[in-house]
Amino acid sequence: MKYDENGLIPAIIQDAQTNQVLMLGYMNQDSFRQTLETKLVTFFSRSRNELWVKGATSGNYLELIDWSLDCDEDTLLVLAEAKGPTCHTGTASCFGDRKNDSYDVLNKLIQTIDERFTTPKEGSYIQSLIEKGLPKIAQKVGEEGVEIVIEAMRNEPQLFKEEAADLLFHYLVLLRAKEVGFDEVLEVLSARVRDSR
Repeated sequence: MKYDENGLIPAIIQDAQTNQVLMLGYMNQDSFRQTLETKLVTFFSRSRNELWVKGATSGNYLELIDWSLDCDEDTLLVLAEAKGPTCHTGTASCFGDRKNDSYDVLNKLIQTIDERFTTPKEGSYIQSLIEKGLPKIAQKVGEEGVEIVIEAMRNEPQLFKEEAADLLFHYLVLLRAKEVGFDEVLEVLSARVRDSR
C-alpha cells in the first residue's frame, strides 16, 4: 500500500450491495488498521489531525465488508454497508442520491423480506407465507412460474410484467427461507459469465 508524502491514502467508499459511491475519505496506517480491527470504517481527519470513526457522532456508521487496492496500490476501494445516510446533508451519498434506481428497489425488497423473517409483523403477506412454511413458499413460486408462462403466450404486456414481479417477489422469499442470499445467486451467474467468455 503506497501512502503519500503525508502518510495518507485516498479511500473510496462504495455501497457493498448497490455499488453506489458513498464518499471519499483519507486513511493513514492507524485508521486503516482500526478499520480492519473494528469493522467500522475509520478515517484520518486532515482538518482535525486525528482519527475519526465515520458515524461516531451521527450513528450512521459504515460497516466494513471488503477492501481492495487499485492497480497502482495508491488508492483504496472500501466496500461497506451504510447504517443510515452517509452524507452530513442526509443523502445516502456525498455525491447526491440516485433517483429511480431499480437496484435500490430490489435491495429494499430483499431487506423487507429479511426483516419479516427476523422481526414478525402481524398482517404482513410475507409473514403469512413464512407461517405456512417452506412447502407453501416453494409452491407459490411454482404457481407464479406457471402464471408467467401463460401470460407470455398472451398479448397483455402489463399483465406479463405484473406476473414477472410476482414471480421475482416469491422467488426472493424462497431464497430467504432457504437462507441463500441473492448475492450468492449472482456469484453463480457471474462465474458462468466468466466461463462463457
